[in-house]
Amino acid sequence: MPSAAQNQFDLKTFLKNLTTRPGIYKMLNDRGEIIYIGKAKNLKNRVSSYFKNQTASTKQRTMVAKIAAIEVTVTHTEGEALLLECQQIKRHKPQYNICLRDDRSYPYIFLSTDQDFPRITLHRGAKKRKGQYFGPYPGIGAIKESLKLLQRIFPIRQCEDSVFNNRSRPCLQHQIGRCTAPCVGLIDKDRYAQDVDGTVLFLEGKGGLLIDRLIVKMEQAAAKLEYEQAAGFRDQIAKLRSVLEKQFVHGERGDVDIIACATKAGVACVQVFFIRNGQHLGNKVFYPKISNEHDPAAIVQAFIPQYYLDKQVPHDKSALSGFAREAPEGGRAGTVPPELIVSHQPEETELLMEVLAAQAKHSVAISHNVRGERLKWLQMACTNAENSLLSKLSDKQGIYARFLSLQQELGCKELPKRLECFDISHTQGEQTVASCVVFDREGPVKSAYRRFNIEGITGGDDYAAIHQAVFRRFKRLKQGEHTAPDILFIDGGKGQVREAQKALAELDINNVMIVGVSKGPDRKPGMEKLILVEQEQPIDIKPGVGGLLLIQHIRDEAHRFAITGHRQRRGKAKKQSAMEAIPGLGPKRRQILLKQFGGLQGISQAGVDALCSVDGISRQLAQRIYELFHHQDD
Repeated sequence: MPSAAQNQFDLKTFLKNLTTRPGIYKMLNDRGEIIYIGKAKNLKNRVSSYFKNQTASTKQRTMVAKIAAIEVTVTHTEGEALLLECQQIKRHKPQYNICLRDDRSYPYIFLSTDQDFPRITLHRGAKKRKGQYFGPYPGIGAIKESLKLLQRIFPIRQCEDSVFNNRSRPCLQHQIGRCTAPCVGLIDKDRYAQDVDGTVLFLEGKGGLLIDRLIVKMEQAAAKLEYEQAAGFRDQIAKLRSVLEKQFVHGERGDVDIIACATKAGVACVQVFFIRNGQHLGNKVFYPKISNEHDPAAIVQAFIPQYYLDKQVPHDKSALSGFAREAPEGGRAGTVPPELIVSHQPEETELLMEVLAAQAKHSVAISHNVRGERLKWLQMACTNAENSLLSKLSDKQGIYARFLSLQQELGCKELPKRLECFDISHTQGEQTVASCVVFDREGPVKSAYRRFNIEGITGGDDYAAIHQAVFRRFKRLKQGEHTAPDILFIDGGKGQVREAQKALAELDINNVMIVGVSKGPDRKPGMEKLILVEQEQPIDIKPGVGGLLLIQHIRDEAHRFAITGHRQRRGKAKKQSAMEAIPGLGPKRRQILLKQFGGLQGISQAGVDALCSVDGISRQLAQRIYELFHHQDD
């Protein structure tokens, strides 16, 4: 698929002479800007594929049309190519790569070891100072929280050395019980060292061992009738148990990172949960830069090397041979846990594990299909990623910019204030539900969302369903129940748009712009066609444009809302009859349950303990009822 841009260099000769060895390739446009960086096990085969693939995506075809030159760097192995690709993407941030924006180093907790009264503090950067480093932590907030907890349990100093060396009287931290004031000699070295040892055990995740030691000291102090000291140990134990109870991750005693990805409307979110020594240190959210919609597995594939592999770029090519064996000082070596649990399996899992293990100098597993407690944590990470993504999409400034783009793309005279979108959901024509979602310039207006149970039409007739839903919605508008939208989006093609137009005409409403959102030939996000009543040909909007992303967002939200309503309607019918089939749950007990929980919805939300608290419902029967509502598709 060569273009005029590619004629600036001899593409045919370039491909003919390209090596078959591993390496990376940089694609440049006619201004010399790097627009894409990739790695290959076989450079000749990989680069040639861009110009031979007739089934390429829209994104790939657009990118290839801009190529004016290609540069390659040969490496010894595919692993070295992966490292170099990661570093170059971080440095150049090409337009068509998935780019991780936040590339700062991890923060650590630092404990000095070359002083009589060691100091504990936050540290980021190269580990040049003499002492112990604990971490890494997901962010500064997690470290500040840990240091605050430590001050309550083991009050060792956190002040600067310059302050410590020039104190003449105790500071405020001593007065509130967060420091033992070694600066003015209120504690001796041996007693201070005990607090330091306790701090180290806590930070190493050996909370159980630490508590056992404190119990021994408490009993010894009590035996010597040193009750005040024994009470101090007792208070330390109580605080430790409280902290460990909050931080402990049941079922996970090793070091694990949990990586979840969610994508929607041209925005990607990656959520990372950090578990170290069985303690949940916190989580961090990232929004990788993507130029188009990407499969979440591809984003996870791009995220892992950019986040975990070393950051330092070599000054010459000869240094490449050492990348897979030794990470440069200041890189991220040693911060990769033994296991990564991911929401989507990367395509090159084996290669990633090999390169990560070589840099971290220990084996690294990448797991996808997990069970038990690990699955619960993965689900929590996925939920957090989805919530963070929705927050990002609902950002007022971003939404307003997309409204401006929509105005320009559709040629609206004024900036739209209110948008509505309709979608239909059914299963083979049964339990048809129509949804209507509403957006304004601040994002989704969920209080204005409505669903319509469609009745009296031929099963599967989406045209009639759209007509009925639009008519019912705007009939209420005529009665003054809600505000008219500036633009009415219909998820469908010309037929659905015509039916919406007829419904509005029957109500004598002619001041609403109707836009059909038809999926492209490949039914992929970013390839939608917009259908307007007054135009014969559909409108094409460039992928990635803010206006199109807004349309995708409201269309996806209408689709989600319709499917949820349909599943609830279908599931209610299924579960009502399914309850009758549960052994041991006769009509009497069903009636008791319905009365106790106020209906089927209340039963569906009840836990096993709540169900078996009802007279006549055993734990085994409660478990079967619970599984009916939580293990079936609803």
